Amino acid sequence: MIESIDSPYILSANSNNFQQVVLENSKQGPVLVNFCSKQAVPCLHQYPILDQIIHHYDGRALLVNVDADTEATITTEYSIASVPTLMLFRNEAVVETMNGFQSAEEIMRVMEQYVARDSDMKLIEAIRAFTEGKATDAYEMIAKAIVDDPVNPRLPLTMCKLLKHEERYPEALKLIESLPEDIRSNKEIMQFHDLLSICNEADTSQNISSLAEQVISSPKNIEAKQQLSVHYIIEEQFEKALQQLSEMMEIDANYRDNYAQKSMIKVFNIIGSDSDLASRFKPNLKRFAH
Repeated sequence: MIESIDSPYILSANSNNFQQVVLENSKQGPVLVNFCSKQAVPCLHQYPILDQIIHHYDGRALLVNVDADTEATITTEYSIASVPTLMLFRNEAVVETMNGFQSAEEIMRVMEQYVARDSDMKLIEAIRAFTEGKATDAYEMIAKAIVDDPVNPRLPLTMCKLLKHEERYPEALKLIESLPEDIRSNKEIMQFHDLLSICNEADTSQNISSLAEQVISSPKNIEAKQQLSVHYIIEEQFEKALQQLSEMMEIDANYRDNYAQKSMIKVFNIIGSDSDLASRFKPNLKRFAH
């Protein structure tokens, strides 16, 4: 394996410690996993670049090396077909994958979307203001931060999350749709856009309890099921939402131009198309695919 040098920012992982070294650390910040082999020349050329980049970030990101020759369990789980392969983890999930030798510029272009920036400190202040009931001040802080650092996707994403908390779904959607393409294409922002597009369907005069009662008393009430699925999604009860969407397809797969199928695809994107929950419901979607 390419040896991890004596650095607090460069670690090695195997099947015994991958959970702690990669997944747990990714809750605190981005973890770049280098699937490599000391037998592969491209890996030998890649490593000095990774070393330089990870020290450039000075603790705001970690580099973890995984020996693809000996760690078959991990490489199989993450479908590693060749080396070098770089996977960036954040919050226990793979957010970016880069196959083959990568230039420093390309790696940093990807990393910059996830590594903490000075403008992220403004988010801490803004969230604190929001929790103290100073919503207007919070929005103004984030708006100024966006002007000062327009390439940080976490700034508009956080503003959208605060707007969602206040059920201001149309405003949040409009904000995302006004972003430059390179920011709008950020994975987390695309996921949140899908979430907001469903939330925007909510009839806020109703709640989960009343809608559930309607569905129990009238199991084929597809309008009630549609609203119940929306409210479940707002509360991030995705399994219950997917169950309602599945039942909607059984009642009328063509309802509102295949609404249930389209919403299910959005939920898969939100929770991760490779997640266990998505895998369980994909057969339901395939039955009614057009």
